[in-house]
Amino acid sequence: MSRQESRNPPGRVRDAILQSMSLASRPLSVKEIEWRVAQLIGPTPTSSIRSYLRLNTPEYFIKENRGFYFPQESAPVVVQKTAQEADLGEKPFHHGRATLFHADCFNWLEEQKENSFHAVVTDPPYGLYEYSPEQQAKLRDGKGGVWRIPPSYDGHIRSPLPRFTTLTSEQLKQLKSFFFLWARLLLPKMVPGAHIIVASNPLLSFIVSSALAEAGFERRGEIIRLTMTMRGGDRPKAAHEEFPDVSVMPRSRWEPWIIFRKPIMGRVQDNLRRWGTGGFRRPSKDKPFSDVIPSGPTRKAERDLAPHPSLKPQAFLREIVRAVLPLGKGIILDPFAGAASTLAAAEAVGYESIGIEKDLQFYKMACSSLPKLIGYNSGGNH
Repeated sequence: MSRQESRNPPGRVRDAILQSMSLASRPLSVKEIEWRVAQLIGPTPTSSIRSYLRLNTPEYFIKENRGFYFPQESAPVVVQKTAQEADLGEKPFHHGRATLFHADCFNWLEEQKENSFHAVVTDPPYGLYEYSPEQQAKLRDGKGGVWRIPPSYDGHIRSPLPRFTTLTSEQLKQLKSFFFLWARLLLPKMVPGAHIIVASNPLLSFIVSSALAEAGFERRGEIIRLTMTMRGGDRPKAAHEEFPDVSVMPRSRWEPWIIFRKPIMGRVQDNLRRWGTGGFRRPSKDKPFSDVIPSGPTRKAERDLAPHPSLKPQAFLREIVRAVLPLGKGIILDPFAGAASTLAAAEAVGYESIGIEKDLQFYKMACSSLPKLIGYNSGGNH
């Protein structure tokens, strides 16, 4: 047994193979599995990976004729997604300086050249289970599933909220693996000094932050979006009258957007001259970019243009999108485009942008909502 194999016992290799494959939306080759396993546990002999696949096929895996593998339980999902992509066609959607792809961002990123993008602004799926096809179908049917559908308030229908407090330890572990692999794929594609701004929430931001840091990005703080999220503040469930003076969790009045940066080359001024990145664009010469931004819930008029369950207001997005390219030039990437709100904000401030959206219904929504959101008059954050 080699030294590397002794450091990676079969159980660890097995878990890494299963984790890496569970995050894929298409069959993977042995080389692709090998690369993703290496990101999770370090370099692993090809013989260990091939042996595990050979010994557990067809019990756990399906092998295609071309030597591609996928888990047995994922077979129906993979076939469904492939059919969706075939129906949609391969041509991306263009509008102004924005380009939108219907694709899985893991697969798409693997095919991009190094040093291609200058910033990322994204609102990712923190609850991977919530965005599974099964749970999305329940949400779209109005049944909610694991999504919490709040009651109307003062005549306004509030947006559904994912139940982050119900995630199991295994789902949290998968969440970290998801973001770690995503960040490892993303790192070489970003230019030195590129900032990554990721929407988060107080309960799960530490998981994503640790994944991005372990992947090689530098933590640079976080942006505080001051807004009432309607999370927390509730009395104990089924014991409201018994404990009327108790809140199980604080009522959330803010939303963290974590900030990371790819390491710069030399000094900041050197990096700015070569790559145009490394800092933030000031709102004006006398005013630095701030990490506290007053905001508010996305208005109904805006949600009517793009009825995505996690839509963020254009006023807020335009402020951070403008700031993330310090010299006002470059390409902004949103790997989890949703309704294309980041792309709309980039177009509104005059930037080039690229978005990736895997869900077919959200992709179609984005193609329709992108021009509408660009023309939306945000009227400020409040």
